[in-house]
Amino acid sequence: MSNTIRASVVQTCTAAYSLHGTLDKLERLTRQAKEKDRTQLAVFPEAFIGGYPKMSTFGAVVGDRSAEGRDEFLKYFRAAIDLPSPALSRIEAVSKETGVFLIVGVIERDGGTLYCTAIFVDPEEGLVAKHRKLMPTASERLIWGQGGPDTLPVLDKRFSSSNGANTEVATKISATICWENYMPLLRTFYYSKGTQIYCAPTVDARPAWQHTMVHIALEGRCFVLSACQYAQEKDYPPDHAVADSNARDGENVMIAGGSVIISPLGQVLAGPLRDGEGILTADLDLDDVVRGSFDLDVVGHYARRDIFKLEVAGV
Repeated sequence: MSNTIRASVVQTCTAAYSLHGTLDKLERLTRQAKEKDRTQLAVFPEAFIGGYPKMSTFGAVVGDRSAEGRDEFLKYFRAAIDLPSPALSRIEAVSKETGVFLIVGVIERDGGTLYCTAIFVDPEEGLVAKHRKLMPTASERLIWGQGGPDTLPVLDKRFSSSNGANTEVATKISATICWENYMPLLRTFYYSKGTQIYCAPTVDARPAWQHTMVHIALEGRCFVLSACQYAQEKDYPPDHAVADSNARDGENVMIAGGSVIISPLGQVLAGPLRDGEGILTADLDLDDVVRGSFDLDVVGHYARRDIFKLEVAGV
């Protein structure tokens, strides 16, 4: 197996909207994945840098917004990061020092708008690409802008073989954030670009999410790496909204995890991880992508291009 790399998904959460504390967690967990698991690529959850404001309403109802809600948005806006920024520089330094290629969910600040973004950070080149979530889900649309066709990368990256062979492994890497994974045409676009390591940063902790991840691995004949947050009330600021304000308890679960790694034939290689933070690691034999395409290639011999056609505006 000379065409194999080691990859991890990191199940963790934002440190109470503290940028410094969250960057400390990123560095600690990346170093742990490298030193303990010898990982070469690590995926962090959706909105890890900047935070996922679970249960927040931002004081909004149809036709009106409250002053308190605007102040809450101000607090959230200040927790986000610019690209570039000192925060990005630190993430780049962690990648360089550990040699780990990072895919990290961030809340990106651009002018007066926030975006839910996944950044791709190379140990040698630093930030090489980003993907902005195309369609924020439900109330997320109040606080996040929509991504466009200019941030739909499928990156070529070469890794040293993880099995000790003196060879390089060529890969193609993409990222699709949370419920974007329910957009069939977006998935098809990434398949058409040859994605092999399909990263899915998320905060969807439902058991049903596992079925979605297995389906995508089977459909796209790709490795699926889903990193979900695991968060408790104590991981949010003390005044943050919770499910039951009369029963506040730091141990109450806000986001329940479920991170997982799945092979191109639907085999669960690691996870799902429940009940706490942690790191899952697996060997990815990229030849399995080709083995899977033997009987199913949804953008090739299974595409029926005489009937169906995909057009992507601006790409």
